[in-house]
Amino acid sequence: MTNTATNTTTSTATNSLSHTTFTLGGDLPVRRIGYGTMRLADGPGDPTGGNAHIWRAPVDREGAIAVLRRAVDLGVTLFDTADAYALGAGEELVAEALSPYPGEVALATKVGVARPSPTEWIPLGHPAYLRQQAELSLRRLRTDRIDLLQLHRIDPDYPLAEQIGALKQLQDEGKVRHLGLSEVTVEQIEEASAVAPIASVQNLYNLAARDHDPVLDHTTAQGIAFLPFFPIAMGDHAGPGSPVAEVARELGASPAQTALAWLLHRAPNVIPIPGTTSPTHLEENLGAHQVALSKDQFARLSQNAPLGSTE
Repeated sequence: MTNTATNTTTSTATNSLSHTTFTLGGDLPVRRIGYGTMRLADGPGDPTGGNAHIWRAPVDREGAIAVLRRAVDLGVTLFDTADAYALGAGEELVAEALSPYPGEVALATKVGVARPSPTEWIPLGHPAYLRQQAELSLRRLRTDRIDLLQLHRIDPDYPLAEQIGALKQLQDEGKVRHLGLSEVTVEQIEEASAVAPIASVQNLYNLAARDHDPVLDHTTAQGIAFLPFFPIAMGDHAGPGSPVAEVARELGASPAQTALAWLLHRAPNVIPIPGTTSPTHLEENLGAHQVALSKDQFARLSQNAPLGSTE
C-alpha cells in the first residue's frame, strides 16, 4: 500500500461512519452497502466461490426472490447485476422480485461480456453489441431507464472511446442515468472520462486484495463511487488468530461485518456490494453499518492486509 493510500485511509477512519449514504453521480443517493446478485445463480452440485459458473437461474427461485425483497425491507437501495449473469436470468430475477421498483431503489447492471459457455467470460465491446445488450437489459429489468450502466470489461479489440461512446449514446437517449466501469486502471478511468462522465468504478477489492488501492484513491479524489466486488475476504485472512478475527472479537462483531466495516471506513465513496442467498447473512452484512472501528483497529487491519485470494 502506498504512502498516499495510507494517509487517505487514516484520515477517513474517524468520520466515514457518519455517512451511511453516497450520492452517486451527484444526484442519486444510495445506501453504502448494496446487494450484488451474481450469487443468485446455479444450484446444488455446481461450483461455488471463484469457480461458480453463474450460468443458470437459481434452483430455489422463491428463496432468491425472498432475499431480494428482504434486502429492500432492510434498507438496501443499490442492486447490482449484469446481463452475463445466468444469460440474463439474473436481471429477470431482479425484476420479478422488485418490479415495480420502490422509488429509492437504484438498478445497476453491466454489459460487455459474452458467455458462449459456462466457463467463458469474454469481453465484447463492439459498440452495436453494447447498445443491443443494454436494450435487452431494459426489457429484462422492466424499466425505461437503467440507473447505472457499467462496462463489464474493456475489450482491447475496440477503442475505449467507442465503447464508452456507445454507452453515452444510450445516456443521451434517456435510457441510462449514469455510466460506470469495471476492473479498470486509473489511466483507463481518465481516458473514459474524456468521453463521458464516469459515476462509478467496480473493481475487485477487499482487505486481502489491495492491488486497486491507487484506483480507489483516484475515485475518492474525483467523487466517483467505488463498488468493491468480492468485498469480504475469507479463508486464512479471517480465520482464527487473524487480525480480522481479533478485531471482530474486540468489537463483538462477525469477521464479515468487520471486513465490511473496514471498507466503509476506507473512504466515503466505497459502496460494498456483498451477495448472499441467506437472509441471515444478509442481515449480518448490513449490520456492518453499526460497526465503529477505532483508529487503532482500522490501522491494524490496514497494516496486516496481505494480497491474496478472496471468497
